[in-house]
Amino acid sequence: MEFLTTAEAADYLRLGERKLYELVTAGAIPCSKVTGKWLFPRHELDLWVRSGLARPAGMLAADPPPIVGGSQDDLLEWALRESGSGLASLAEGTARGVARLERGEVIAAAVHFHSPAMSEGSTDDANVAAVRTVPGLHDAVLVGVVRREQGLLVAPGNPKQLNSLADVLASRVKMAVRQPGAGAQMLLETLLARAGAGPKDLRRLEPPCLTGPDLAAAVRAGKADCGVATRAAAKAAGLDFVPLLFENFDLLTRQRSYFRPSMQALVGFLRDTRLKQRAIELGGYDTAPAGLIRFAA
Repeated sequence: MEFLTTAEAADYLRLGERKLYELVTAGAIPCSKVTGKWLFPRHELDLWVRSGLARPAGMLAADPPPIVGGSQDDLLEWALRESGSGLASLAEGTARGVARLERGEVIAAAVHFHSPAMSEGSTDDANVAAVRTVPGLHDAVLVGVVRREQGLLVAPGNPKQLNSLADVLASRVKMAVRQPGAGAQMLLETLLARAGAGPKDLRRLEPPCLTGPDLAAAVRAGKADCGVATRAAAKAAGLDFVPLLFENFDLLTRQRSYFRPSMQALVGFLRDTRLKQRAIELGGYDTAPAGLIRFAA
């Protein structure tokens, strides 16, 4: 990431340095203080400028409610509380969260996309690829939260000896699933496609589980033998965990929303050492991308 000095930033934005300092003091411009000097990330300055572009009368969108929709995640929900952002959570799955973001019903959506079109071991980024195709998000910003581990949740001791999805298919055990559009369900369908199978080849628990913790509760209660969710969900429910892969887990928002105080409070907290410590406690997280802008339209 390229950083500009105060003089360079003022010149870049065509502002006087005094005006720039006023914006810094008001917390109205993206910047960081390093060894007593203010530095300005050029990429975020570009977003800041674009987010304030004037629009004709009648085209100004109402501010969305302070709600983060999309996928459920224990670490994110903890961060929403601890950051003091004032943001609430509405966990309904990735696709529903993005739909609400398009309609202006949430300020951001937590997402983790998967696609059978992407080959195993591909270096392509499923979240970025998916966001590029959403027609209503021409001003999208994708902020990294974590990379997190997804796998099979099984009963303590793994009594069915389920060590892979192939074992699940061969043994015909009952599998808890998620609703269509949930990131974990996209992942399951992607893995099934790679195995030459489909959802109809599973003995599925009905109805689908709305969140990962709901799925974990179903396995814990013996209603299902397994299901796909995060390592953190397995640990919280006292279940065994069979790892499958790490995925990108991101926050999707709009440029104008990214600079609202609530979102800035959350994004700033994602870089805090307390988040890293909590991630270790929950298990199954890599916080390297936390708080980074991974894509901007």
